[in-house]
This record gives sequence, structure tokens and C-alpha cells, in this order.
Amino acid sequence: MFDRLKSEIKAIKQKDPAARSTLEIFLCYPGFYALLFHRVSHWLWNHSLKLLARMNSNLARFITGIEIHPGATFGERVFIDHGMGVVVGETAIVEDDVLIYQGVILGGTSTEKTKRHPTVKRGAIIGAGAKVMGNITIGEYSKIGTGAVVLKDVPSNSTCVGVPGRIVKRKGKPNKDVDLDHNKLPDPVADAIKTLQSHLDKTDARIQILYEKNELCLTEDIRDEQEELEDLFKK
Repeated sequence: MFDRLKSEIKAIKQKDPAARSTLEIFLCYPGFYALLFHRVSHWLWNHSLKLLARMNSNLARFITGIEIHPGATFGERVFIDHGMGVVVGETAIVEDDVLIYQGVILGGTSTEKTKRHPTVKRGAIIGAGAKVMGNITIGEYSKIGTGAVVLKDVPSNSTCVGVPGRIVKRKGKPNKDVDLDHNKLPDPVADAIKTLQSHLDKTDARIQILYEKNELCLTEDIRDEQEELEDLFKK
């Protein structure tokens, strides 16, 4: 038990540069407390003491601002950073070494009593405010960008950003080091807009050359420009 606590505290020190000491983590980190409470709640839940489990999880939510259903399964060295507003559903599975930021929801999309919450594989990072919904899988060492809404599986060693989430496959070997620069994740929507803007700029330049070669004047009145273009193409 004490070895497990040591590994949890060591993981927090590795993932949070603001952590200055073991005592500070033990006294001041709500994510650390939320998981301690959850270990107890989960044990009670699995031993048919479900009401006590729910009461204990409610107490943890009141103290930490983190709501974890007693039925959820957590691995080792999971770190919930800050944690306020985090919600984890009953059938969610969070494997070892996962990093979760504040405002994250691991939610369900079904009312059936089946596996209806996400599975987050080893080493994944879930950015602040991300919503991961349904019985889907977030692959090992993948990243979910800040504010993303993820409704489909995310492959291992990938990033997922946007609403709805779009996957950007990463090349190379798995990166097992914790990378906190989730604000620098690629944005395929922004890239597409930039490409479109570049195309419009090039089209404007071609039209400008067309006008100049045919000695036409650009006017502020768009109707005049249309008439001039129509006359040009009739020739």
C-alpha cells in the first residue's frame, strides 16, 4: 500500500512542475485525494456495499470537486491535475499513467446498463475541458486537445482536437514522456482555413493580372466589374 502511494506521489511530481514536496501533494492536491477516496468507494462497490460506496464518492465530490462513480476502474499513477469539474462515469476505465486536466468528462451516451463510458489507455493525456463520450477507446499515449469533443475511437500515439474531435496521426515511435504543451497540438480546421485563404489570395492576384493585361479598371462597384468580365470573356 505504501509503495503504491509513493509511486502515485512520484508520478505527480513528474507530471506537475508546481509540485514542490511530498507533504504539499499529500495535503493540498484534490486529484490525489479524489483517487484515494475512489479506491475505497470502488472496493465497497465491488463488495456489494453500493450505498456506502455512493455516499463515500459524494463526500469526495464535496471535498475535491471531482466526481468519480464508484464503478469506474482506475489504474496506477493516474494524475488528475487541479480536477475541478472532472466527471467520470460508472463503466469508464482509466489505465496506468494517464494525465487528466480540469473540466474533463468521461461520459456515457446510452441509458442501457452496458459498457457505455470510455476506456482511456496507458499514458494518454486528456486536455482541460475535453468531453470524451460513449463506449470508445483512447489509444495508448494519445492526446486529446483542450475543449475537444471526442465521439469516436482515437488510435494510439495520435492527437485529437476540435468539435467534433478530428484525429491527427503522429508518426514515429510512441512518446512515453509526458508532454504538457497541449496548447501546441495541431489544428486541422485552422490549417484548412489557412489553405483556403491562401487559395483566395492567389485567385485575387490572378484576377488582378487579368485586369491589368486587358487594361480594365478595378472599380468599387461590383456590378461594373461583372460587366467588364462578361465583355472580356465574350471576346
